[in-house]
Amino acid sequence: MRGLMMDRPLLLRSFLQRNEQLHGRRTVSAVADDGLVTRTYADIGRRARLLASGLAGIGIGTGDRVATIGWNTLTHFEAYFAVPCMGAVLHTVNFRLFPDQVAYILGHAGSRAVLIDADQWPLLEQVIDRCPDLQTIVVMNGPPPGSRLAGRAVHGYEDVIAAGDADYDFPEFDENTAAGLCYTSATTGNPKGVLYSHRSMVLHSLAHCLADAFGLSERMRILVATPMFHANAWGIPHSAALTGAVLVLPGRAPDAARLVGLVEDLQVTHLCGAVSVGVMIRDFVDPAAARHDLTSLEAVWLGGQAPTEALVRWFEEHAGAEVWQGWGMTEASPLATFNHVDHDLRAEPTEDRHRRALRQGAPLPLVELALVDKDGHSVPWNGTSVGEFRLRGPWIAREYFDDPERTAEVFVDGWYRTGDVGVVDPDGYMRLHDREKDLIKSGGEWISSVELENALQAHPGVSEAVVVAVPHEKWRERPLACIVPADRANPPDPAELDDFLAARVAKWWIPDRYEFVSSIPKTGVGKTDKKQVREQFRS
Repeated sequence: MRGLMMDRPLLLRSFLQRNEQLHGRRTVSAVADDGLVTRTYADIGRRARLLASGLAGIGIGTGDRVATIGWNTLTHFEAYFAVPCMGAVLHTVNFRLFPDQVAYILGHAGSRAVLIDADQWPLLEQVIDRCPDLQTIVVMNGPPPGSRLAGRAVHGYEDVIAAGDADYDFPEFDENTAAGLCYTSATTGNPKGVLYSHRSMVLHSLAHCLADAFGLSERMRILVATPMFHANAWGIPHSAALTGAVLVLPGRAPDAARLVGLVEDLQVTHLCGAVSVGVMIRDFVDPAAARHDLTSLEAVWLGGQAPTEALVRWFEEHAGAEVWQGWGMTEASPLATFNHVDHDLRAEPTEDRHRRALRQGAPLPLVELALVDKDGHSVPWNGTSVGEFRLRGPWIAREYFDDPERTAEVFVDGWYRTGDVGVVDPDGYMRLHDREKDLIKSGGEWISSVELENALQAHPGVSEAVVVAVPHEKWRERPLACIVPADRANPPDPAELDDFLAARVAKWWIPDRYEFVSSIPKTGVGKTDKKQVREQFRS
């Protein structure tokens, strides 16, 4: 017997419709070249419809991939809804990748059009000849650049909107229709495409609103430092539109000064970004000088890698803000687990509270988490047994876009093999030990680079640390620590670091070598680039 409930499609257009009706006067603000620009959700909904009908007028139709190459701006936010709600596929492109990778992504996706920020025009000129399907270019900010690309139609964004139909309404279609396409940042090989549906994105957005997750609601003022080209900026723009939360976008090439200024000027309550963003803000703000006030912040959601206890403590002490974290990846839309301090734990001693905050969280409702050994057998959730994490759920990918060979490598028996290794505590909260490829095998035993990094970054003389494996004739591999000193002119003594670590990790985990550097290389989405570090210090 089947239930007798209405079967209505889960579509992103419902977010805009609800927002215009209930939260039309609430705002999205973004930094532009001429200052801060603010629009209401009602105005954004109107402009998104004009953009969609304008794109249809220049030949974009259902199922067409429409790429974006741009920063966190108002125009990019409008495209987040205009493109998928018209039935096309929003294909956000990480422009921080190498040009060859960008060319591969545009070509593999078969994108027919691109919405691009003017400052990224030189990148497009480098790759356009390798993208035969790409025939339509829309410049999102300002008039099209003076140069023309042979055989391609070039339009100004506002010209496309001006040509749109004010009476246009978004169509209704099947909820499993593709809505977004994101490519992994590819530490090895070419990037892999993940094709999201309207259904998966709606359910992922609803999960953001749960109290056990981000708890996103209309009362929040959220600064999104996560790039909009990376896994849909963790889905925050969609969830903000669903709830009417005030959204703040930092614009082109944001630095710590801009982010801190936006927090102060707009009284931001929640900030989202990579751990490197949190480090950047910490290093910029001098509490002793009392020049900056971050006390409007209630929580900072840091991702990409695990934050250190020192960083968690800093935000708590100097901003009064909790640090939240989740775990996921492009294949998980990206959020699979989430962790913030439960209300009944906030009275616990600081050390215990921080220890709990450093875990990567519990699976979100509807997401299934498995911990398995190398043979695929279940590993107990006892906090000590190590295994690989696997995922399945309604917003977890089931295959890569047009890539059967690599699909077969990681999608097994209905599960996604993440390649991440760790443990699950008896209460269901996971702790990530490492990426499988980043574990260090020394003398037949495993060393977690993540745990070593966290231990090093607890030292007051260490601002950032990354640990990688280097070859060793006897032990096969040994750890090398690459360190950014808190005081660049006076790095800590290696012997002092050895003694500090000896109280925190097994003696044989202590690195054979320390390298002091001014900065640690990052990927295009702000994660530590361990591949580059390994190559630099391999010998």
